[in-house]
Amino acid sequence: MEIHRYEKIWLTGALLLIVGFIATVSYGAVGAGIEMVDDEGGQLEPNAISDHPKFSEPGTYKTGENEYDVYVVAYQFAFDPGTSDPIRVPANSEVTFHITSRDVVHGFEIVGTNANTMAIPGQVATITVEFGEPTEYGLLCHEYCGSAHHAMEGSIQVVPQSQWNESMVVN
Repeated sequence: MEIHRYEKIWLTGALLLIVGFIATVSYGAVGAGIEMVDDEGGQLEPNAISDHPKFSEPGTYKTGENEYDVYVVAYQFAFDPGTSDPIRVPANSEVTFHITSRDVVHGFEIVGTNANTMAIPGQVATITVEFGEPTEYGLLCHEYCGSAHHAMEGSIQVVPQSQWNESMVVN
C-alpha cells in the first residue's frame, strides 16, 4: 500500500501535536510545582465559623520568628480581612494563609505571586507565601461567586519591619 507524501506530512504533524499535548499536560501536572488543595488545613462547619478560635477573629497571628499565620474568611463579596481593612504582614517573613468560605466557593489569588487557591465552605485551604521587600499586593476572587463577583477584591500590605509592631497582630 502506497501512502501519499502529503498524507505522511499530515500524519507526522498530527502525531507531533499529540506528543506535544501529552508533554504539556505532563509538565503541568508534575513539573511546575503546582499542588492541589488537600485537607491539611482541616474542615469546619460553614455555619459555625464564628465558633472557631481563629476564624472568629480573622487576622494576622505571629507563630515564630518572622513566621505568621493569617486567617481569612471569604464571603459574598469580600474578604475578612482584606477588603475593608488590608491584610498587613511584615517584610521578609513567611506567611501561611488559612482560607475558608462561609457561603459559596470563592477564589483567593494574591496578584503578582503564584499564590492561588479556592475557598470552599467547610474546608480550610492553607498556602504559604514568602514576602520580601515592602510592597502592596492585590487580592482577587477568581471563582464566580455571584452578581458582584467582579468587585470582590482586597489588598495585602507588606510593611517594613521598622513599621511593623505587635499591635497589628491578633492575640
